[in-house]
Amino acid sequence: MQIFIMRHGEAALDAASDALRPLTERGKSESIKMAEWMTTQGHTIDYVLVSPYLRAQQTLNAIKADLALPSKIEIDDGLIPGGNPSHVAHYLRALGDTGYKNILVISHLPLVGYVVAELCPAVCAPMFSTSTIACVDFDLSKGAGELLWQVSPSTLK
Repeated sequence: MQIFIMRHGEAALDAASDALRPLTERGKSESIKMAEWMTTQGHTIDYVLVSPYLRAQQTLNAIKADLALPSKIEIDDGLIPGGNPSHVAHYLRALGDTGYKNILVISHLPLVGYVVAELCPAVCAPMFSTSTIACVDFDLSKGAGELLWQVSPSTLK
């Protein structure tokens, strides 16, 4: 099973609350760039989990045009910045057990790095710049994954 973990695009600093911070224009364009790259690499997605926070929702909306996504998209309240990485990893394993092969997760720092570390015991939690995507190849039979790659918009420039 492949799990693609994406940090939302660059967000504005000012908002009524952290949950309401919108993407900047740069955040939208960098997210689109990453979606285009994923498509050129031949990656497919059969399930999407996304944070309820505005910037994550807007990241999802920005990538929809350039990355084929399934109609089933789940908003997961556990994908907030302070979410529990163990719970997220357990849920991802359960999705794999039900047959999903390519899952996209759109969330926040520090959770994205901790989820990678939870899925890949040999890896320390990596840092994620905005719009960065990491790919974990997760072996359900072993209950552990391998971090295959991590790509940021600046890598593609």
